[in-house]
Amino acid sequence: MRRRLLAAAAIAVVAVPALITTPPAVADRPHPAVVSANPVDYTPHVLDGTVWALALVGDTVVVGGVFTKVTDSSRRVTLARKNIFAFGLHDGMIRTFAPQVDGAIYSLAAGPDHTVYMGGAFKTVNGAAQRGVARMSLRDGARIPSFGARTNWGDVRALVIRGDRLYAGGTFSAINGVKRVGLARLNANTGVVDQGFDARLSGPGLKRVRVEHFDVSPDGRKLIAVGAFLRSGLADRTQIALYDVGGPQALLANWYTDAFKPTCMKGFDTYLRQVKFSPDASYIVIAATGRASSAQKLCDSAARFETRFAGRQNPTWVQRTGGDSLYAVAVTGPAVYLGGHQRWFDNPYGTDGNGPGPGAVSRPGIGAVSPATGKALPWNPTRSRGVGVRTFLVVPEGLLVGSDTDQLGREYHGRVGMFPLL
Repeated sequence: MRRRLLAAAAIAVVAVPALITTPPAVADRPHPAVVSANPVDYTPHVLDGTVWALALVGDTVVVGGVFTKVTDSSRRVTLARKNIFAFGLHDGMIRTFAPQVDGAIYSLAAGPDHTVYMGGAFKTVNGAAQRGVARMSLRDGARIPSFGARTNWGDVRALVIRGDRLYAGGTFSAINGVKRVGLARLNANTGVVDQGFDARLSGPGLKRVRVEHFDVSPDGRKLIAVGAFLRSGLADRTQIALYDVGGPQALLANWYTDAFKPTCMKGFDTYLRQVKFSPDASYIVIAATGRASSAQKLCDSAARFETRFAGRQNPTWVQRTGGDSLYAVAVTGPAVYLGGHQRWFDNPYGTDGNGPGPGAVSRPGIGAVSPATGKALPWNPTRSRGVGVRTFLVVPEGLLVGSDTDQLGREYHGRVGMFPLL
């Protein structure tokens, strides 16, 4: 155990200091090296449920999910926090920020003026009706009433902000009464739906169309979406679609893959769970579940695809777990971090329940692979597997992890922790 800051023991809860206006942080950002396998000791603990989302606003980490209690790093002070709380990035001190939401929070995005956008399955915020998405002040936990976006039903599973544009993805079919199936772009200040931006997602034969996850390139010009859909407009796009979004409209790119047309286990309307751009936006990496039935399919795998080229694409590499789900991915330059409830990497010949195949390496719950080859890197901190890692957040100081278990790097870390850069 190391890297405990002395200030962390001094006080358990502090108010967020008044900070000057700062632009929202953008992740994932480049790192110069692979992070340490030894997590810092000063992060607080979430005592129940699951952490689904993380965001960095100034020097404050905002945590969202489904939970009711948190405690400081020493586990001496326990506080009620329903589905959202915040702590100091450098000292782990739990902030007084404690808005009241009546449902799960699945996504977070850092906003300007020390605010955060939150998306999820809630219907009210601090007693006021505001379904699916809201903007909150970290200074006092107040809802920003001038941001008036409301979904019609369902949830918001992913949020990304670029400049004055806020992108939202999930299971909704309209925002503010404007039809937008699964994906929308909003004015980040008012929540007004961008009338010219419509991905026109559909899924003939699917029970419900949804965007499971998406990412926007750091320069704001490309958007990659994954989920339960089969078409974008009139074009065939099974589970994945790339858009040019630098202008006023969502322009479907001449980029596609048929790699996700083969089905996995029956019942998966989509088996893609997260997608992230590389820091230079030249490629993406996708994490998938699906219970692999064949080494020829991309179920229970991570796969890299190039985005610099047009036309039909095949994966550059595929990392296979041998039948265990991957849910989260982060791309930093030196490494691609993957999280789920996997037991092994480099396991194309293994099957769930029959042990590892030839060449497999142990990577319980978390691991890293080479961006160039997709092969496992030596980094192997381990974690208790549970259902799996649900979110990574790359920050200048390291890699934050949110999950549903309390062992990370062979230490106690309740559902949230951080691996530092050395």
